[in-house]
Amino acid sequence: MVSPRAQLMAVKRICGSGNSIGWKERRVMMSTIEELQRIGQSVWYDNVSREMIESGELQSLINAGVTGLTSNPTIFHKAIAESSDYDASLATLVESGKSPAEVFEVMGIADIQAAADLLRPIFEDTRGGDGYASFEVNPHLAHDTSKTVDEARRLFAALDRPNVMIKVPATPEGIPAIQTLIGEGINVNVTLTFSLHIYRQVRNAYIAGIEDLYRSGGDINGAASVASFFVSRVDTAIDNLLDRVSADPALRGRAAVSNAKLAYRDFKADFTGERFRPLADKGARVQRPLWASTSTKNPTYSDLLYVESLVGPDTVNTMPRATLDATIDHAVVSNTIEEGIPEAEELFRSLADVGIDVNRVTDQLLSDGVKAFSDSYDALIEDIHAKSSKLLV
Repeated sequence: MVSPRAQLMAVKRICGSGNSIGWKERRVMMSTIEELQRIGQSVWYDNVSREMIESGELQSLINAGVTGLTSNPTIFHKAIAESSDYDASLATLVESGKSPAEVFEVMGIADIQAAADLLRPIFEDTRGGDGYASFEVNPHLAHDTSKTVDEARRLFAALDRPNVMIKVPATPEGIPAIQTLIGEGINVNVTLTFSLHIYRQVRNAYIAGIEDLYRSGGDINGAASVASFFVSRVDTAIDNLLDRVSADPALRGRAAVSNAKLAYRDFKADFTGERFRPLADKGARVQRPLWASTSTKNPTYSDLLYVESLVGPDTVNTMPRATLDATIDHAVVSNTIEEGIPEAEELFRSLADVGIDVNRVTDQLLSDGVKAFSDSYDALIEDIHAKSSKLLV
């Protein structure tokens, strides 16, 4: 038996060389990810850059079992601002008269199209069940329903791939946009979902959208969506509050996993319930929970706290590179998502007893998340402007 660490070294060696891998190497490296897939969880990669696409790194990760890709303004900012990989394209686009925002959109769309093309065989093999790449609407539109819808329509058409998802935030204004877009057959990745009460609205919006699509004669078999449920930031926020109101160590480092487990409980209830069952019988897909922000922020917690604790059917875990490497290296995989539900419910009662309102915390995290992505988007546009000025001197 090849050890997990040997698998990891093989992944790093092959990905670093930019070479694709054959079936023998794939069998060696896939055991951990295959275990997740057998249970029903997909592993997606939370990153994109032109270099990883052109070097063959993304293809190697796909060969190793990764079946999707997510992006956001922060990821694109790092890719474009911290490398010279985009400079030639940037200069050409600026010379053609495009604004910094238009330059980013053209380059970002090109990267997501390339990633989607690499993932297309998975999309075909799974008949649309997997193999998606996600691109986010301008985060400054998060509080404008009609502009979010218009932007998502335009981006989906420009991407022109069946295996792309448009990321729409789970803001009060984003929720109705989700229903409209799903009702038009546009795939949606609902981002910045933190709370159980907002997640209920997200599920309802998706199901209502599928109902609209069916009534209009659309293809409900082709519509796909994930609900990106953010994890680690919940622990960071609640642990910080606990430092001020409780000395009980048993309350720390548990809120995020408990929140996600209760979200999965609610997911199962709705997608096996009477409202969705007739749609499922006609071929509609469930909206899979996607665990996002799964890198562990507190070094005293397990580096795989948000992987090993959240394994279950019909789920996705989108991982940054360090978390993916750790998963391949030493993850212990079993179906854990439905374990400890009573304990999760009890934890929330205990948090309320010490004065922590989890809904208030998660609502603030949503607001902070929109601002963080907006700030990253603004920094990206500013850096494109600065780079273009230097390149065209």
